[in-house]
Amino acid sequence: MKRPLLLLFFLCSVLIVHAQKVLEPSAEKHPEWTRPFPPFQIAGNLYYVGTADLACYLITTSGGNILINTGLRSSEPQIIANIRTLGFRVSDTKILLTTQAHFDHLGAMAAIKKITKAKMMVDEGDAAVVADGGLSDYDLKGDVRTFTPIKVDRILHNGDSIKLGNMKLTVLHHPGHTKGSCSYLFDIKDNTRNYRVLIANMPTIVTDKKFSNIPSYPGIAEDYAYTLKAMKNLTFDIWLASHGAQFDLINKHKPGSPYDPAVFADKKNYYDQIDELQTEYDKKIAAE
Repeated sequence: MKRPLLLLFFLCSVLIVHAQKVLEPSAEKHPEWTRPFPPFQIAGNLYYVGTADLACYLITTSGGNILINTGLRSSEPQIIANIRTLGFRVSDTKILLTTQAHFDHLGAMAAIKKITKAKMMVDEGDAAVVADGGLSDYDLKGDVRTFTPIKVDRILHNGDSIKLGNMKLTVLHHPGHTKGSCSYLFDIKDNTRNYRVLIANMPTIVTDKKFSNIPSYPGIAEDYAYTLKAMKNLTFDIWLASHGAQFDLINKHKPGSPYDPAVFADKKNYYDQIDELQTEYDKKIAAE
């Protein structure tokens, strides 16, 4: 009788898990998260297809395309329209990536994965959160999904290469903001020159709790320290981030502006922000 009882318990558990609804947190305080923004060519075969603040990037290659981040669940039609406006087919998307496992970057990912059949690749630290829709997020209560769960097709590690067609991206494990936050480094070129591009996940501190009071993420303080140090030593030509506000998108590119990769070469802004985040981290550590 034990085996039938165990099977019944398992089936009931599965039904409970699948019965949990997705409850995306309100974005009313962040109207810029849903505000449309005309898609544009950043540099070479790299394009912006996100909203006014939730940054989403399309990288076109000879073997299909790569989409990084998808914004909120309601962003799906915007992203699809932006890709088509640029003259590309959504069905050509072969790889899906994210910079962090939060609802404001993964909200529409499951829907776009269903449409494109693309492979979802996720940093090892965020794999569980992506697969359970946010239930295991260290800063949440674990009683509700904040986005639709996404099947993970490949788990990524620090230094891994993502190859598609004529493109290769390097994964940079930058944990803290989430357990598997990551950045991407890659080279692109246009008719003028080559560019080393950094899409950075800035290590902002998302939790109000003391680091020592987060049992589900015992190494959070060490992870932030590691990430801050690692990001100080990066070199690049142009940089972007998970949020448009972090790299001053709206001021650097006005709708209809001509092609100009140089506006995203503000290295001082990047390093100044890392220094500010280091100061914020140091204050939090001192307070503990």
